[in-house]
Amino acid sequence: MRLLDREVTVAPQRLDFRSIESEIADALEDDETAVRFAVTKSGREGWDCELGLISGDTPYPTAPLFDFRERSLEVQESFNVVLAVPTGIGAEIGGHAGDATPAAIALAQVADTLITHPNVVNASDINELPGNGVYIEGSVLARMLMGRVGLRRSRANRVLVALDASHADRYTAYTVNAVNAARATYGLNCVGIERIEPALRLVGGYTQIGRASGSVEGFEGLIELLIDQKDAYDAVAVASVVEVPQHYHFDYFTSGGEMVNPWGGVEALLTHAVSSIMEVPTAHAPMMESDDIAAVDPGVVDARMAAEVISITFLQSVLKGLQRSPRIVTDESEFSRSDVLTAENVSCLVIPEGCLGLPTLAALHQGITVIEVRENRNLMRNDLAALPWRAGQFYSADNYWEATGIVASLKAGIDPDSVRRPMETMRAQFDDHRHR
Repeated sequence: MRLLDREVTVAPQRLDFRSIESEIADALEDDETAVRFAVTKSGREGWDCELGLISGDTPYPTAPLFDFRERSLEVQESFNVVLAVPTGIGAEIGGHAGDATPAAIALAQVADTLITHPNVVNASDINELPGNGVYIEGSVLARMLMGRVGLRRSRANRVLVALDASHADRYTAYTVNAVNAARATYGLNCVGIERIEPALRLVGGYTQIGRASGSVEGFEGLIELLIDQKDAYDAVAVASVVEVPQHYHFDYFTSGGEMVNPWGGVEALLTHAVSSIMEVPTAHAPMMESDDIAAVDPGVVDARMAAEVISITFLQSVLKGLQRSPRIVTDESEFSRSDVLTAENVSCLVIPEGCLGLPTLAALHQGITVIEVRENRNLMRNDLAALPWRAGQFYSADNYWEATGIVASLKAGIDPDSVRRPMETMRAQFDDHRHR
């Protein structure tokens, strides 16, 4: 069993999920299961898509990727914002090491709850998730918007650390020290550090359009470990090496932000697969490969990458995020509980320019307001304004300052356009007939 990315072109007849699922199914082999989906380019001739797949017969039930439940209404007693920055797309903001955190903090000031995912706030040894922030893995975020899972707030999780202990003793010890530091300083409840056998093999790479990608082998050993320990933990931190060509370590950090982070894509592929099988909060931290890599000296780097240059284990952000990550609720009879967030509780989605995947499509069908941020340029090539939005459902903001203002206006219950000028004067339609 292997995890990998596949590029396919489809031409769904309609924008409903059954039509999309049917097209994707026709592009897959009989022993392949999709766990991740993104549209990299869309137009009249079809959609260029990238799929994250489990390849090979799997005995593990997997959450259906395109399963959709339309929400019955929007609960309006609170204003809850989803902030997403997809991993591996070279996002100008949030494409490196937790550098979308300031945007998350700003948006959190005008939201009752901010729902986001590791790529936004994980910065190696730093995680500044706002106090009203909710931290969930990206595929769980998509499934919540699709109406199929709820998020139950957690005071504290029992975190299991799954470790590639076959790696060099020195870096294994650093990782263990990082866990103990979390226990001693912010009270992490770690229920164990378990060895992954056989060892995971994550290999990072790029797709044809340049998005970060990769493949995973040894996946069965991790899942068997998690199944064996399933009653002992509430969240899983995975630490293992991500193999990339050695020169990437210098090229990336000296690229001035022009090179797409080569590690994140395959990490997202792994955590999407684990979350869809185990239904637990999951995040991955890459272990340092060798002394040679640790000795690479790129000098002063782009500020967006600096958190990675000063870290040895890259693990603290993962542990801190998972400490209070919400539990995943799949029983729809519990969706009405006051401590469970569902699609009904989502007020708006904020995404980078042109990002078309399950979160955007789910918001379209759920009637959730979507705010696209043009300054957050990336590799995706989709005209979101061309989608069949309802009146007032889609906004295009120049930057996160403007997006924050739109969110504040929506929360206040006013039309965001009413605070801008010039302001169009409305006229009754029958005026035209009266003066003929």
